[in-house]
Amino acid sequence: MLSQRVEKALNDQIRVEAESSQVYLSMASWAEVKGLEGISQFMYKHSDEERMHMLKLVKYVNERGGHAHISDLKAPKTDFGSFQNMFQELYEHEIFVSNSINELVHVTLEEKDYATHNFLQWYVAEQIEEEALARTILDKINLIGNDKGGLYLFDRDVQQITVESAAAANPEE
Repeated sequence: MLSQRVEKALNDQIRVEAESSQVYLSMASWAEVKGLEGISQFMYKHSDEERMHMLKLVKYVNERGGHAHISDLKAPKTDFGSFQNMFQELYEHEIFVSNSINELVHVTLEEKDYATHNFLQWYVAEQIEEEALARTILDKINLIGNDKGGLYLFDRDVQQITVESAAAANPEE
């Protein structure tokens, strides 16, 4: 059974994940109308992942005797200026989500809810990967600068960019 405080914190995180999905969906739409097909596909996929993160939380809250709340969402912006700005915003958003997850983990420790604390470790590891991915993309974008040919190649290749988390790496290998 979830304490009221943990249930509220989980419901707050459900909203964060839902809004993240909307932010990335808006980025996908912006990139698509700019002709950045690879970037838009990357963002559509990212939006779907954030929605799955939200659904995982919803099911957890309900399975633990709580009630997951589906709330109204803040509308994301629709113009990002440049793909460089958009990816900078993506990185900053991932840091925001990481901080939100960390606060949620802190609440579970204060409430001595070790089952929820354990459940949230997947989110902690996921955020390490998400931040690393965003940093890797920003590094590649900084290499490109304003080179149109570089943008073309980046747009084509961005769908393939993945980063293995340090947390997931096996130190024995």
